[in-house]
Amino acid sequence: MTSLALLERIMTERDHVGQVRTRLRTADGVRIEAEHLPRTTSAAPAPDAGVIVLAHGFTGSLDRPAVRRAAGVLAAHAAVVTFSFRGHGRSGGRSTVGDREVLDLAAAVAWARSLGYRRVATVGFSMGGSVVLRHGALFRDAAAGPADGHAPSNGEPMVHEGRTVARPVGSPTADAAAHADAVVAVSAPARWYYRGTAPMRRLHWAVQHPVGRLVSRYGLRTRVHHRDWEQVPLSPVAAAPLISPVPLLLVHGDQDPYFPLDHPLSLADAADPARTALWLVPGFGHAENAAAPSLLHRIGDWAATRLHAPAARPHHGSRDGTVAADGTDGATLPDSTDSSGGTVGAVGSTDGTDG
Repeated sequence: MTSLALLERIMTERDHVGQVRTRLRTADGVRIEAEHLPRTTSAAPAPDAGVIVLAHGFTGSLDRPAVRRAAGVLAAHAAVVTFSFRGHGRSGGRSTVGDREVLDLAAAVAWARSLGYRRVATVGFSMGGSVVLRHGALFRDAAAGPADGHAPSNGEPMVHEGRTVARPVGSPTADAAAHADAVVAVSAPARWYYRGTAPMRRLHWAVQHPVGRLVSRYGLRTRVHHRDWEQVPLSPVAAAPLISPVPLLLVHGDQDPYFPLDHPLSLADAADPARTALWLVPGFGHAENAAAPSLLHRIGDWAATRLHAPAARPHHGSRDGTVAADGTDGATLPDSTDSSGGTVGAVGSTDGTDG
């Protein structure tokens, strides 16, 4: 028995799991670094206490200060597993900017369950937000039933419109339950190839131009794959309706310099209105770097509530309304009622232009 297998066998009881760092192997053979942080609150955990798996944004890693700060805040509500996507930090491989990263998240979720956690919430920021949406659609619990006419996958990725990355038979996580029980996407794009803002045009240059990839590698410490996608992955907006009945939370700022408000609005419109909440946060910028501790606490509370008592707080309508910059409930603005009867603050520009 390898040392890693022995470690995982020893740590089957979550009450005995402390802060542990390890390396995982994804279904396509990439080694990624991961870390488990125990819940920090002194209160006794609920009998079915779960874990939050945090997926960082592009150029992040589990050792970046913003990611560690977010993990520390979320750990007040549940145990947290962080990891570095391929091409980031000390993980191997090269970034595919949201495509095969779904396998990295699946490996982290499977590892979290191997530590004894029965319920898992995924929280993703920016690129990580697009990954948790695709993961929620592709990796499903058999008990949840089919989505959009597809058969349940029992932790296996679904095939949608001919696009998925099949997990090879006999891979390390082939038999693991890699699905999520709650999904949170923060500052996530709704669609691929968006270039409507200056930061996104710079990002596309850093990903697609040879000189840009050198800048990414040595300036941003992010190794980007030189090949374009062979097939366009399932887009976040196409993935959103496939996540139900798993509860989904969408969080977005009206000051996001990367993705204007048509992105979260499109995601919310596409998702199941009975199982989806949308928070538009006045004054909030982009992803983990801009998220205030109070907002992270609110996200952690939302996730922990659904992990500890998933049936206790069902959704009613596709919008929760605005959230103040400090993470508290904000007053919704007039003339912003959606078709399901919920409300959403009419803040910011949604035309996809700069500024």
